[in-house]
Amino acid sequence: MHEQVQHYYGNVLQGSADLKTDACCTAAAPPPHLRAALNEVHEEVRGRYYGCGLVVPPLLEGMSVLDLGCGAGQDCYVLAQLVGPDGSVVGVDMTAEQLAVAERHRAWHAERFGYANVEFRHGYIERLGALGLADASFDLIVSNCVINLVPDKAAVLREARRLLKPGGELYFSDVYADRRVPADLAADPVLYGECLGGALYWNDFLRLARAAGFTDPRLVEDRPLAIQNAEVQAKVGQVRFYSATYRLFKLDGLEPDCEDYGQAVRYRGSVPHHPHQLVLDKHHHMEAGRMFPVCGNTWRMLHDTRFAAHFEFFGDFSRHYGLFPGCGGGLPFDGGSAPDDAAGCCC
Repeated sequence: MHEQVQHYYGNVLQGSADLKTDACCTAAAPPPHLRAALNEVHEEVRGRYYGCGLVVPPLLEGMSVLDLGCGAGQDCYVLAQLVGPDGSVVGVDMTAEQLAVAERHRAWHAERFGYANVEFRHGYIERLGALGLADASFDLIVSNCVINLVPDKAAVLREARRLLKPGGELYFSDVYADRRVPADLAADPVLYGECLGGALYWNDFLRLARAAGFTDPRLVEDRPLAIQNAEVQAKVGQVRFYSATYRLFKLDGLEPDCEDYGQAVRYRGSVPHHPHQLVLDKHHHMEAGRMFPVCGNTWRMLHDTRFAAHFEFFGDFSRHYGLFPGCGGGLPFDGGSAPDDAAGCCC
């Protein structure tokens, strides 16, 4: 499977125009500060971009970042500008042809930015231990439409948690399915290369994430994928695919459900580029200056991470009031988009 993916991205695809679906395309328009950063990325690097989402969470200055499946390096070079000269970005990819593009323009970007803070390593994202990356050495790990291409997805999640610092996060976009993809579709080289064959069923992803120690995965955004190619559509039949962005925090002691401790937060409006509201996930759009009731897990995702200075915190864990209002168990699928409860916490 590794050889199939390397061949597809190293030899078959010469640019995003060669894709047969929009699974490996980012639909959302980037905000102005990200658009400006993209304009500083070399044209050839941008031409070899195959991501499905924006893997750039807020508040990155000075952070150490690892990009899993960095490809030709577009996300690395965008993140390099946002972490600044005091931060660093490491990109890992298994496709030599893609890495060659990223490396070819490393000096060009360093001159353009005025500092050099990016490096690339050739390797497999489920075998990061072979690259000599130290435990708890990264503030943020990102990945853009790549984990679906890895046969052992559980190993990727375990390795990511090992490499994250306490309070760090895995923030990534990928492709998911509304059911388990049949074996014959998963083995199809075109479907696999287009990020469909290896897509995880929502429930299986949540199970793997929790088993790896990410107790409360949070869905940030999602969209259904369009398959314009008639041949590909005929193959996949009734299986529906979605692009989704998740954030998984490395926080010990998170609870499996949303528990109510009578807590609340108030956003100060102080995160750069987010003066009016800050989005934690699909269910937490926190308006500046407004009291926002939260469950215990959400309180900790803000209090015990880089976001702490940008919030006021109310309450503690001294009294428990039961399940947080509106938090339901299970994972009902709504038939039209990603399941709401796939966010983990639905408060």
